[in-house]
Amino acid sequence: MTDLVTVEINDGVADVRLNRPEKYNALSPDMFKAIIDAGERLAQAKEVRAVVLSGNGRGFCAGLDMASMRGLTDPDRQTGDSLLSRGERPENRAQRPAYVWKRLPVPTIAALHGVAYGGGCQIALGADIRFAAPDVKISVMEIKWGLIPDMSITQTLRDLVPLDLAKELAFTGRVLNGEQARQAGLVTHVAEDPHAAAMELAQEIASKSPDAVRAGKRLFETSWHADERTGLELEAALQTALIGSPNQMEAVRANFEKRVPEFED
Repeated sequence: MTDLVTVEINDGVADVRLNRPEKYNALSPDMFKAIIDAGERLAQAKEVRAVVLSGNGRGFCAGLDMASMRGLTDPDRQTGDSLLSRGERPENRAQRPAYVWKRLPVPTIAALHGVAYGGGCQIALGADIRFAAPDVKISVMEIKWGLIPDMSITQTLRDLVPLDLAKELAFTGRVLNGEQARQAGLVTHVAEDPHAAAMELAQEIASKSPDAVRAGKRLFETSWHADERTGLELEAALQTALIGSPNQMEAVRANFEKRVPEFED
């Protein structure tokens, strides 16, 4: 059976692909599990310095596979679990396929083509950076089904757009193309080949000190909505840990010696 999410790691970059192309990578219960599992495995992979998240086939992700999601709130008879169960984490299992990328200790870059609807859009919003094809179709589409977006959008969309625009997108389900999404702030860049552009950026990031990149993501994720003391103290604490560390010293030596640095994971 074909893996619903494939992961290939080369030179510190994890190429992660949603792999249900015959269904536009629509989100079934098995897809939810496969995406969560992939993200959680990568969170423990010390050799990974950056992640590119994309979809195989004609689109990134068409959102919920409504036919397979009937009864999505019912407990699983074997595990006693459901997509809306929370456990000890702040996010529930329905929110985790998007939130897992935000929690990942290394940068995640999403490459969007075809469609990114509903849950697919929210998974993309969990990435740190997004490249979109010019003709991509992006929508916070849950209103079409009489629902609200509930895959961690409160923790992702707020970092990208003002409140009034977030409301408008959620209330209307309006479909945006790549340039419209860029102007709105939903995507970072528009590119004819978003996957190639995302891989190029990921490789650039992977060439930097992995300690500094991980610390940088932690700094921004922790401090962006925190009070000033939290942010300033975290800056100092992370910098203190980096100064004089092996990778930081290698960065200094490589710069003075005008060579490519060789960092350790």
